[in-house]
Amino acid sequence: MERISEWIAVPLGAVMDWCYGFLMNYGWAILLFTLISKIILLPISVWVQKNSIKMVEIQPAVNRIKAKYYGDADTIAEEQAKMYKEKGYHPMASLVPLFLQIVILMGVVAVIRARIAGGQEMHFLGFDLTLVPSEALGKMLVIPFIAALSAAALCIAQNRSNVLQHEQSKLNQWGMSIFSVGLSLFLGFFVPGGIGLYWIASNLLAILQLYLLNLAIPPKKYVDYEELEASRQALAALESLNAGQVISKEDKAREKADYKRFFSINNKHLVFYSERSGFYRYYKDIIETLLKKTSVRIHYVTNDPKDQIFELAKSEPRILPYYVSVRKMVTLMMRLECDICVMTTPDLDNFYLKRSLMKKDIEYVFVPHDPSSAHMGFRDHALDHFDTVFMTGPHIKDEVRATEKLYGTKEKTLVEFGYPLMDDLVEGYRSLPPRTEGPAQILIAPSWQEDNLLDSCADDLIRSLYGAGYKVIVRPHPEYAKRWPDRLQLLKERWSAEEGERLVFEYDFSSGSSVYSSDLLITDWSGIGIEFGLATGKPVMFVNTKMKVENPNWEAVGIVPQEIRLRSILGKAIEKSEAASADTVAAALLAEGHSDEKAQELRENYFYHTGTHGLYGARYLIGRLTNKKQ
Repeated sequence: MERISEWIAVPLGAVMDWCYGFLMNYGWAILLFTLISKIILLPISVWVQKNSIKMVEIQPAVNRIKAKYYGDADTIAEEQAKMYKEKGYHPMASLVPLFLQIVILMGVVAVIRARIAGGQEMHFLGFDLTLVPSEALGKMLVIPFIAALSAAALCIAQNRSNVLQHEQSKLNQWGMSIFSVGLSLFLGFFVPGGIGLYWIASNLLAILQLYLLNLAIPPKKYVDYEELEASRQALAALESLNAGQVISKEDKAREKADYKRFFSINNKHLVFYSERSGFYRYYKDIIETLLKKTSVRIHYVTNDPKDQIFELAKSEPRILPYYVSVRKMVTLMMRLECDICVMTTPDLDNFYLKRSLMKKDIEYVFVPHDPSSAHMGFRDHALDHFDTVFMTGPHIKDEVRATEKLYGTKEKTLVEFGYPLMDDLVEGYRSLPPRTEGPAQILIAPSWQEDNLLDSCADDLIRSLYGAGYKVIVRPHPEYAKRWPDRLQLLKERWSAEEGERLVFEYDFSSGSSVYSSDLLITDWSGIGIEFGLATGKPVMFVNTKMKVENPNWEAVGIVPQEIRLRSILGKAIEKSEAASADTVAAALLAEGHSDEKAQELRENYFYHTGTHGLYGARYLIGRLTNKKQ
């Protein structure tokens, strides 16, 4: 390093001597030398500025790549490298100024020390620039602190106005700032004052250069900051997967083994995907029929390590269950190879779950997990990338075909499936003996979207109903329990004194006994309102919270959603402000009683094949598997 410094010092020393000969003062000579070095290096600074703008310009596309191939580090690296080459971006270019700055600093140190050794006087504005502040003390201590302040000013300017550094995380910005200020303070204390003066001048000129380059080559002219923010949010949504979920060492090991086992099996014909244990009920009748009528093996992937499928598989060797966390599921779906993939999760290929990159002819089948609409209850284009949609009833056919026509998307295969869960609800309800003792039981089962009744009027509802002597069961939506456990805990704590025989908070979402046995349901825009009303014929009280609209463009389809039409048929809707008097409304609805005949008629009007327990869905899958094997 010493020899390198000597080599660098030769040309820099010549420039320094010229500056001194011109100004006859080493302080001013150092300042002029610093300015000249900035001018000489200006073309490189311009190149770096353009390269930095190019990086931020393509960052939205980089974010989209990371989102598209989330979890697949090798593919992300390949796609990024390909994009960098196409766009002419050089990832290491931002390090060039730092490297040059270090090289020049080494030369300057050698030059100034050589002049000091030669007995040169370096007085400037009352300071002896040959002295080292940590040794001389006194007023020389001003230099290291000015050096630190100049570094801090440069860091602030770069964090705000440097096109690339502005996009760095706060942690990176602060880390670099602390390092720069610390380095400047160190240099100022332990090197001669002349070197400290050079460092101060270099930092201040770098600030001026930054703003001049931004004026000459403005980043806003090239960067789409709206798209940058949108892509950043899309990536952040993926990064938040599994947020708050603590995965034990045992489950991590189990996931690793299951993931490996899944890909070790070739010729998988049928794969079911489930987000959590409670979702098995939407597949139950299909899978049971498949097991009875075929020899096919069921590959069942779940994000829930406690999914009931693991217990069921113990008695059925043809069910092969796998635990894979949400994040790892991203990679599994991209690598998936099978004939048919069945799932209840919409928005395939729109967000983190993608169609396979390995096998392009997989048939993706969407199975409904509630009886609501397909155009208002899901996001726009939520079903576009499925090949087949199992329909609960005629309303789904109308909505899907109207949406396809509106957007000009491909026609999907529509299967008149029905809603087997409704059959289970009806049987479950009929199997229970009527309750003849105790107070009427009221179930509060809301949705989880913004302004749901748990967040807006739960206390008023509980206070009114509990105070009127009813038994109240609060059953939050599974997604609400997953996203906002703290809110639930606060609600429980507020009612901890009353919790007991007549006030129950229920978290076992795999059981539907409370749904069957309740005399009245209170909900907002959850699909459970339709399920309860149509299965039992009992009344439903709907609270008019903010309407559950996943697709703000639903009206363009031109069809009134089923969840709006059925609201007045199945019971009564009240405003949130009326929750405090919910007991009065409940009494009126309970007095009307229920009608099994009316419920049966409504079920036949709104659902396909009532009472078939998933037979038509299983029959379709069997037919498709047979065709694919031929």
